[in-house]
Amino acid sequence: MTQTVLIVDDETSIRDMIAISLEMADFRVIEADNAQKALALAVDERPDLILLDWMMPGTSGVELARRLKREETTKEIPIILLTAKSEEDNKVQGLEAGADDYITKPFSPRELVARMRAVLRRATPASQNIIEVDGLSVNTDSKRVSIDGEPIDMGPTEYRLLAFFISHQERAYSRAQLLDQVWGASVYVEERTVDVHIRRLRKALGEKHDYLIQTVRGTGYRFSCQRSRAV
Repeated sequence: MTQTVLIVDDETSIRDMIAISLEMADFRVIEADNAQKALALAVDERPDLILLDWMMPGTSGVELARRLKREETTKEIPIILLTAKSEEDNKVQGLEAGADDYITKPFSPRELVARMRAVLRRATPASQNIIEVDGLSVNTDSKRVSIDGEPIDMGPTEYRLLAFFISHQERAYSRAQLLDQVWGASVYVEERTVDVHIRRLRKALGEKHDYLIQTVRGTGYRFSCQRSRAV
């Protein structure tokens, strides 16, 4: 299964060089050229690993690593720092900031990929939580969804909705309850936002499985294996 790597570096040429190497090694690559974009992508995409350049204008890679490790939604994502700094004190500083590994420039693509895979192996749980319903499989550890063994793409909010629903089957939830459970009680969005993401989730699941997300009139929505869209 393809793993996603977020490359964070302000130099386009370096990002391009790393991206080519990773894509040849069958990784999916997303990119950011500053800390603000990187944080937004880390929250939205939940990559499997972050390659983070130490020296960036504004917020440094070490400062960003500290922030990523403080955030509930990103603290479990492994981080490898990329830097020209080779002194022991710098390495210690990077590791204390939360980095899982540290690679000194220049490095070979083979070394980078090997170090990444080692970090990913350490970060992968020995056993995975997988919930399956009618050919639909949700891995709540890797946050990946497949249908009949084929991976399907969906947005992060749609994934969180599906993960919540499939873990709480056969119970109806109001839009307000879904907002609290999926978006969080501290986030303010309109209740109709739920309807938009439900439509997107049903579209992602396709005609064979969209029946699983059912409308309950006067209440909200529920996840059910019984083929009834509205009651």
